[in-house]
Amino acid sequence: MYRLIIILFLALPFSGFSQTVATGSVFDYNKKTLSLPGVTVRNLTTKKTSSTNNAGKYTIGANIGDLIEFTLVGYHTDTLYLTNLLNRTIYLPVKSNSLSDVDITAVKINKEIMNAKDPLAEKYTLLNTGGNLDRKKMHDKVGGLNLNLGYGKYKRQQRKEADLEEREGYLQEIDYNFTEKAVTELTKLQGDDLKNFMIIYRPSVEQVKAERPYRYAFYISRAFYAWQKLTPQERKLQDLPKLKAN
Repeated sequence: MYRLIIILFLALPFSGFSQTVATGSVFDYNKKTLSLPGVTVRNLTTKKTSSTNNAGKYTIGANIGDLIEFTLVGYHTDTLYLTNLLNRTIYLPVKSNSLSDVDITAVKINKEIMNAKDPLAEKYTLLNTGGNLDRKKMHDKVGGLNLNLGYGKYKRQQRKEADLEEREGYLQEIDYNFTEKAVTELTKLQGDDLKNFMIIYRPSVEQVKAERPYRYAFYISRAFYAWQKLTPQERKLQDLPKLKAN
């Protein structure tokens, strides 16, 4: 009898007090086979920190219900709400950079520009007259310079309209998926709490665009986890200060 008690006591440190861990790998979102070493892996619940090795693998102490954050310079940050401790694979999207616009494009220089005979060619080249105001359209490129002015502005306008159309598409997607019904089913929030939660944690276009397809159910669960840590005052929308009459 005493021997059995001793055996059970010795086994306790290995079974009852063993630390649970979360493991997995991190890859580039676009290049699925490209592992990402040096990714900072942070347990936001316990404040523990780790990082991925040269093969992109990570191990960090965690329990079910913890929130794990993955960050790497040049990539969008992602978080994982642990519903179990199975091996997880994370894909981080690259942050995109846009180049500035060019106002003047398609410049062509005639080799004989220095030998142009028309003394007004340089002055009227931008008018496409070659120095001859009676000529409605220049076909022989007198002066040797052909500038497509306004093309850069036209392209910028086209891109702006395309961006607005794309943004409207994402907003419609958010409205369709981030609804009171979807939030209530996952969080059981109602009334003012539901209204405030949806305003505070409504996903942005940038968030949805960075992760395709966007996991709305996962995001709502993660946001609700953060909501529970707010104080009752922080959960309420703050009134804007009133303007003083002059």
